[in-house]
Amino acid sequence: MAAGATFDVRRDLSGIVASLHTPFTADDRLDELRLARLVDHVARAGCTGVLASAVAGEVGSLRPDERQRLLEVVGDACRGRLRVVAGVSAAEPGTSLALARSAAALGADMVLWQPPAGLAGPALQDALARLGEVAPVMLQDLDWHGGGLALGTIVDLAEAVPGFEALKIETAPAGPKYTAVRDALGDRLHLSGGWAAMQMLDGLARGLDAFIPSGVLTAYCRIWRLWAAGELAEAQALFERCLPILAFSNQDIGVSIAFWKRVRLAAGIFATDRCRPPVQPLDAVQAAIADQLVQRIPALDAAGDGGD
Repeated sequence: MAAGATFDVRRDLSGIVASLHTPFTADDRLDELRLARLVDHVARAGCTGVLASAVAGEVGSLRPDERQRLLEVVGDACRGRLRVVAGVSAAEPGTSLALARSAAALGADMVLWQPPAGLAGPALQDALARLGEVAPVMLQDLDWHGGGLALGTIVDLAEAVPGFEALKIETAPAGPKYTAVRDALGDRLHLSGGWAAMQMLDGLARGLDAFIPSGVLTAYCRIWRLWAAGELAEAQALFERCLPILAFSNQDIGVSIAFWKRVRLAAGIFATDRCRPPVQPLDAVQAAIADQLVQRIPALDAAGDGGD
């Protein structure tokens, strides 16, 4: 968090925002040292911010005190160099509101909120408005297998709720929805892609403001810079080098979490690759494939730094 600076989402969350995994010790405690180390890695990779306490961070397995402490550690580690988006999704809007107040008190720049299933109409608008009074809101439009929130709903919410400043689209497919929202609202909302970062070139061509992935961060940052500089062929070539890794990791959210923790362990960022249920360990076949792919990461990091 950049102390003393006015937060402008279009300016300050442009580029790559890292969705943080949560490191655990061998005895299943939050590993604060390794969490801070992960933030250091994110900063070195060239990211503009982090998303903490969200799906990739196994937020559903965290106790309230762990969730609070995670944001404290991340906030301290990010201060002055990275912006912080705090996940506040919960089963009840009142719980999300309390989480948002806590995150804002800790200095988070923005909160990410996925509306609970079934929340719609005036109740959805009211809950979003209440959050927006506490902090700028990034609405998470997450639907693993479908189209997510209706375009009309998004437009109505954007027109009615000033605090609704950003939309993270994670739908299937995502690309046409990026365009539909931009066509309907212009630059009213900051638009980002998360799980669909596997389609990064599609998102870049559609003018997204940011991507919120968990892995190959150094390469993602360089792809962003190359594209912005008009070096489209170079951006595509580097992205295609990432695809075998992304094809494996993005087959399932649990596989993604387990794989990227394995990568962080191999890099010495994490001390364990422990995950909490419902995330399952990779089986023997997956682990063998993962270990081959892990060996490709250093070369991708070097390419992301501008090497080879």
